[in-house]
Amino acid sequence: MGMLKRLTARLDRFTVGLLAGVMLGIFLPCAGQAEQWFRQATTIAIMLLFFLYGVKLSRSSVAEGLLNWRLQGLTAFFTFVFFPAMAVLLRPALEPLVTPGLYAGLIFVSVLPSTVQSSIAFTSIAGGNVPAAVCSASVSSLLGVFVTPLLTGLLLGASGGGPEMGADTLLQICRLILFPFLAGQLARPWLKGWIARRKTLVSWTDQSTIWLVVYTSFSEAVLQGLWSRLPLPALGGVVLVCAVFLSIVLGATYFAGHKLGFPRGDCIAIVFCGSKKSLATGVPMMGVIFAGSSVDTGAMVIPLILFHQIQLMTCAALARRWRSGAASAAGD
Repeated sequence: MGMLKRLTARLDRFTVGLLAGVMLGIFLPCAGQAEQWFRQATTIAIMLLFFLYGVKLSRSSVAEGLLNWRLQGLTAFFTFVFFPAMAVLLRPALEPLVTPGLYAGLIFVSVLPSTVQSSIAFTSIAGGNVPAAVCSASVSSLLGVFVTPLLTGLLLGASGGGPEMGADTLLQICRLILFPFLAGQLARPWLKGWIARRKTLVSWTDQSTIWLVVYTSFSEAVLQGLWSRLPLPALGGVVLVCAVFLSIVLGATYFAGHKLGFPRGDCIAIVFCGSKKSLATGVPMMGVIFAGSSVDTGAMVIPLILFHQIQLMTCAALARRWRSGAASAAGD
């Protein structure tokens, strides 16, 4: 018990919740009527999550950030072009480290939009251009509603057994993510003050939604015999591949930002917004895009969870290092 307390003390609340969702899904999977109830609750929670995102996002910040079109274009390039191309080109070398199902999950990670909250938070900690980060992350999320399904169909559908992208899939994603977000934007004049005064409640809503989605995803995977199809060494391979992906993209975004002459604050925003991938968007999208396909979504969600944790730990350390470097330079 003492060891468990020391371990949880070193982890943040969100990580502990993720681990709890995974463990509950493994040992207490929901089935039958409970599964239907959890699915309905998950759908409602996801829609509420993106409604709150819409309420919180300032349109003036987005408008200001859009004026810096070079930065926004470069960030979108790394998110939706460079990252997927890298994952596909490295597949022959890296897929033997995992399983085909796990690498399909890594391909799916590569086509996801950027995170919103953590990208902005890390940019702020490091002393970067926060309005540009707000715009980049937000626009990335909106583009992802359309671009992610198309890239998923292009990169995974061609390999057989992948999803078939159609108007129904796109409409379902819009209903789940885009329409609640737009409703939140419309309601922002009336609700932004109420939301600002209840940051703790909003934070719990954000995190508990993802915990719920992870639990239902793992429940379904376990009931379908996930562990009988997943060799244990492949999990170590996923961690290694995620680290390789993140290292390459962090290096490429940093190099491109400096070589193209962006100021320090813009370079920081490019690195954090161009290298990160959204768990909050990715898990619900996965459920919609791969519904009815033969793709093993239980295996696919594992790379997404692992990449999310690796990017948070790495980018947090990087943001603190840049903040310390800026403080030292200012002291000199």
